[in-house]
Amino acid sequence: MSKKWITIGIIIVAVFLIYNFFSGKYNNMVAMEENVNTQWSNVETQYQRRYDLIPNLVNTVKGFAEQEREVLTGVTEARAKASSIQIDPANLNENTLQQFQQAQGQLNSALSRLLVTVERYPDLKSNQNFLELQAQLEGTENRIAVSRQRFNAAAQEYNTYIRSFPNNTLAGMYGFDRKPLFEADQGAESAPKVEF
Repeated sequence: MSKKWITIGIIIVAVFLIYNFFSGKYNNMVAMEENVNTQWSNVETQYQRRYDLIPNLVNTVKGFAEQEREVLTGVTEARAKASSIQIDPANLNENTLQQFQQAQGQLNSALSRLLVTVERYPDLKSNQNFLELQAQLEGTENRIAVSRQRFNAAAQEYNTYIRSFPNNTLAGMYGFDRKPLFEADQGAESAPKVEF
């Protein structure tokens, strides 16, 4: 009779330990994935902040540099394209992140052309509204960089966790997939040439 209770006790303890192992690993994966999703939302929030600043910047420049219509149109179109790409964190993969980054790169390029154009208008460069918008845009670019770094850190931690043994087996069973990382923009690896 006592052997029967010992066997039942061992089985109960074994089931309890196995349950705790699997549920603990699963819960860690869920928590880490949620952290990645939150960090992605923070990235999108900072990009939205930039999208919101651009119309004000374009309108301010338009008042001073009406003849620069092509540059202003380019910025507006790039903003519309970049803001139209919405990525659900659950569907975040290499391809969707690359599309997102490409649209952001086009917007960065259009903004750079706009800011170069501004150099031709000294009155605009001294306009208080323009200076404030430019400072806000610079601050937003810094916030975007920080958000991207935090997203990459969370995604890297998550990716490492789900790819480590025995977590990789459980991640496959539960459907946890690797999250992509932000990479440097094309051309960022070479320093710009400065000529005087």
